[in-house]
Amino acid sequence: MSNQTRPNVIFFFTDTQRWDCSSLHGNPLDLMPNFDRYAKGGTHLNNAISPQPLCTPCRGCIQTGMYATQTGIYTNGKALQKEHRTLAHYFNDAGYDTGYIGKWHLASEKGDKDSSGAVPEHLRGGYDYWLGANAVELVSDPYKCVVYDNDNQERILPGYRVDAMTDAAIRYIDQDHEKPFFLYFSLLEPHLQNHLGSFVAPEGYRERYTGKWIPPDLAGLPNKGHEATVGEQAHQGLGDYWGMVKHIDEALGRMMGALKSKGMEENTIIVFTSDHGSHFGTRNHGGKCSPHESSVRVPTAIWGEKFNGGGRIDEVVSLLDIPPTLLDACAIEVPEQMVGNSILPLTRGERENWQKDVLIQTYGPELGRYVRTKKWKYGFQAPDRKTWNNGMSNSYVESVLYDLENDPYEMCNLIGFESHRDLARRLKELLLARMKEAGEELPQIEDAPLRKSGQRRVDSKDFPS
Repeated sequence: MSNQTRPNVIFFFTDTQRWDCSSLHGNPLDLMPNFDRYAKGGTHLNNAISPQPLCTPCRGCIQTGMYATQTGIYTNGKALQKEHRTLAHYFNDAGYDTGYIGKWHLASEKGDKDSSGAVPEHLRGGYDYWLGANAVELVSDPYKCVVYDNDNQERILPGYRVDAMTDAAIRYIDQDHEKPFFLYFSLLEPHLQNHLGSFVAPEGYRERYTGKWIPPDLAGLPNKGHEATVGEQAHQGLGDYWGMVKHIDEALGRMMGALKSKGMEENTIIVFTSDHGSHFGTRNHGGKCSPHESSVRVPTAIWGEKFNGGGRIDEVVSLLDIPPTLLDACAIEVPEQMVGNSILPLTRGERENWQKDVLIQTYGPELGRYVRTKKWKYGFQAPDRKTWNNGMSNSYVESVLYDLENDPYEMCNLIGFESHRDLARRLKELLLARMKEAGEELPQIEDAPLRKSGQRRVDSKDFPS
């Protein structure tokens, strides 16, 4: 390996992974011991929030560092445009090798039936090395991993898909890189297998976890149904889901072992996160696209150079803060259009000026805007699809208010309660300010119907300054 002055970077990205998969968030099944260990030794982002809990929009957010409404990629079936500069472009300009392995999901327009597999070079976001598919779930099976190389030739990789992809990533790491590299490793799992309508763990893993722990929201809320995804219903799908999470963590351990054997452990930054979680059809008729923690909060940690010893960060962090963080850590200038902030000051204990809240945009079964602080989540939904326009609306109705400190699984919606009306007004002002900063025109907001209650009054000290 050459004498590098900048660290390598690996972005370990999963699909549909809830925050409470990790024991650091209360899961008792020991599914992610590798993640837990590295998060404890590095920087654990305890309150990491997806800015848009849907596959394509969130991927667009991370690649560009901008909100979904700013890129125009506010729903699935949208493509990354030529004018969008991605992480690959910035790392390329800084002298890095760049590679992408796995699911892309940023190269299709609605109605384009041929966009599931091979991705044309001009739609690959500037990555030099390519081994992936636009929608892996639509061109492959759990034990038949189909991807496409730089020449758009089909490659069928052997083994369970997580193993096949991890093998490919390790081969990339093992190359003789003359320059530092930035590898974006994007697994499909633990997303369900679309054409089967179910989650599929590797053989032997489902049996380990079926009938075991069920998160309180999934145990306490009815399933609202989903078009052809019986396996996505919590009581039927959790065994496979937990099994996939376990195997993903084993793949992370294998990758870290490969880095260690190459002597690259100390000079490589690894970020682990997911695009969104899953509420298993308990909040709407899908598994995501809602503002609830089960949809938007994801297990996230960064370790390696500059991040080891950062500890647990309880401040609220958006996934939009990850792109500028990685550029900052590699001494690459952060472009003005990126809306997030580098978390490096947080790793040094400099927390006075850090943001107190993050903006969440949703689109799908519902169109909404929400603000998430350490303690509170508040937001509103667009009631009429006739008002929907390019992922935005000109009118909303208040819909949610949760006390995350006392109700972390959001089982009691406080919106409209007389005791919380003043708090809701202040959170509304905060949310509207965040929307304005994101370039949205300020809409009309209808108050939730007033409900009398015996709930305690909220003191001003509960509201973030």
